[in-house]
Amino acid sequence: MTKVTDIFGGPFVPVIKRVDPPELQLADSMRSAGIDPPAKLKIDGQMHRFSTKGRASDDSGWYIAFPDEPVAGRFGCWRDGIDAVFRADIGRELTAAEQMAIARRQSEAKAERERVRAKKADVAANTVETIWRDAIAASPDHPYLKQKGIEPHGARLTGDGRLIVPLFAEGGGLSSLQYISENEKRYHPGGSTKGCSWVLGEIDAGPLFVAEGYATAATVHEVSGRPCMVAYSANNLVDVVRQAREVYGQTHEIVIVADNDESGVGRAMADQASAKHGGRIVMPPIEGDANDYQQSGGDLLGLLFPPSDDWLVPADSFSEQPAPINWLVKQWIQREALIMVHGPSGGGKTFMVLDMVLAIASRGAVPEWFGNKVRHGTVVYLAGEGHHGLRGRVAAWKQHKAVSGLDMWLSRHGLDLNTPAGFQKVVDSIRALPEVPGVIVVDTLHRFLDGDENSSVDAKSMLDACSALIQEFGASVVLVHHTGVSVEAQHRARGSSAWRGALDIEISVVPGDTIEIVQRKSKDSEEAKSIWVELKSVPITGWLDEDGEQVASAVLERAEEPVRAKKDGPLIKHQKTLANAWWVSGAEISEGAPYLTRSALARKLEGDGMAERTVENMMNPSYDSKLIGALMMSNMIDRHSDGWVVTDQIWAASMLISRAPQSP
Repeated sequence: MTKVTDIFGGPFVPVIKRVDPPELQLADSMRSAGIDPPAKLKIDGQMHRFSTKGRASDDSGWYIAFPDEPVAGRFGCWRDGIDAVFRADIGRELTAAEQMAIARRQSEAKAERERVRAKKADVAANTVETIWRDAIAASPDHPYLKQKGIEPHGARLTGDGRLIVPLFAEGGGLSSLQYISENEKRYHPGGSTKGCSWVLGEIDAGPLFVAEGYATAATVHEVSGRPCMVAYSANNLVDVVRQAREVYGQTHEIVIVADNDESGVGRAMADQASAKHGGRIVMPPIEGDANDYQQSGGDLLGLLFPPSDDWLVPADSFSEQPAPINWLVKQWIQREALIMVHGPSGGGKTFMVLDMVLAIASRGAVPEWFGNKVRHGTVVYLAGEGHHGLRGRVAAWKQHKAVSGLDMWLSRHGLDLNTPAGFQKVVDSIRALPEVPGVIVVDTLHRFLDGDENSSVDAKSMLDACSALIQEFGASVVLVHHTGVSVEAQHRARGSSAWRGALDIEISVVPGDTIEIVQRKSKDSEEAKSIWVELKSVPITGWLDEDGEQVASAVLERAEEPVRAKKDGPLIKHQKTLANAWWVSGAEISEGAPYLTRSALARKLEGDGMAERTVENMMNPSYDSKLIGALMMSNMIDRHSDGWVVTDQIWAASMLISRAPQSP
């Protein structure tokens, strides 16, 4: 996958634009990945080590950059588990040969990184064995242990008084050491940490806990009396839980104790570990880890061992506290939800989706989307078509909103997401990103679906793939889809009815002189009010076509709701709606009067684009302002069997006349 800021850095025509030197671009890429670059970078094809913490003894940062144009390579941080590719922007699109050369150089950089890392790990393994063997046992009086309120559990001491805890590799051998003082934690230089762990306590048939850090694991072990594995970092949870599952079996109870950190990384990685390898997740209700929760007076034992019979809960306690919705865009994009945006071809749905997710990816530069609060995060945009147009749309949006950078990644082409190979490609590509995405956009559904969108079987396979992405990354999945071609199908998604049934939120983009954005379904909240927008042309600074003429694209701007012509009064409107539903459903008669079933009316209203909740309101007799309620209050209809019969004689006669065959 290619970062959107790399792809959209210039025009799509072969016009050279001014770019920064590759050294500056590499430094910027490092900063974006959360790494402080060294003061001077060398583009020489060699592996370079540097400190990412400002200490001479820390050399966990690394990079390789090849001097051949375009400059490309790889960089990362062994301590933080960062591994990222780099390609310098040269102000034009790359040829196929250049792209192949970049891929080769990045692969070479990866191989060199692994070679250097393996060599250093071998040296470190011999060193840490000696240090660990010669170290003395730690005392409970050690300042760090007293600060955390925990016992040593076999930890040892360096000569200068730092605490030492071991990191054992998957095979059981000592791989590295962690040195802990009151204010600092460091790993032994060069030692491997990936997949390493340490078990506090003896593992038996009972529950096995897995926690991130040593102090957290020690606290859990002491409070619960159960063994706890130290994973040492959130990024290591998936590997450690996998090992525990492979060694102790599929039925062994594993409990993942996640850190409740502000970034959400602890919960996200715990979710991944649980989804892939099984295990119950517990997390403190306050910010911090289990040790923080215990020291603050929280009931850690109750958190670790909730009541076993909690499948059925009292309604009173269930409803005591609200369950707030986690919104990325208030009222429109719910976290961990399946969302569909549909509209006719060329109707503006991609403009609308881009406008919304670019606000999410804007790093705080755009705090609202048409008055709705935005929570910022990383966006993955799986684009199956229209990449040239997307370049201009993103560039125009950034210019219009004065946004300098985006946390957004874009696919180069579509694939079959609902096949094992396609799904794995998407998952592996997203896992390689520096940040877990908050939103994954699939644009369009047709370009990523292997099969027939009208088939319930194929729809289910795609929906299963979307659910797996939601579970894997804790992200929202937004499907961009087309509507049907008939007039009555313009307000609903094309294809199988399974699509709509699975959605948490459904959004319709209705084209016109002004575009209406309509929310037709919101499972967990009230439906949002419609938003009216229009497209505004934006000339893109510095973008010229092959004839030297200005290149422009469009952005969304808020528009006024169009003034509609005065329509029939409410009661007449309701009569026409029911009569039309009666006619298209077969014009059934019961006891000499027009009769309409509840299901037939519901089908007609839903076919007109009404949301489920609105349909229910329209058919509720207690709403005297709605369809059924208004007609019953006016004595126009009455309940009959599984529906209603027309009781107003004049209206009934006119409906029956319209039904009768006409004389030649």
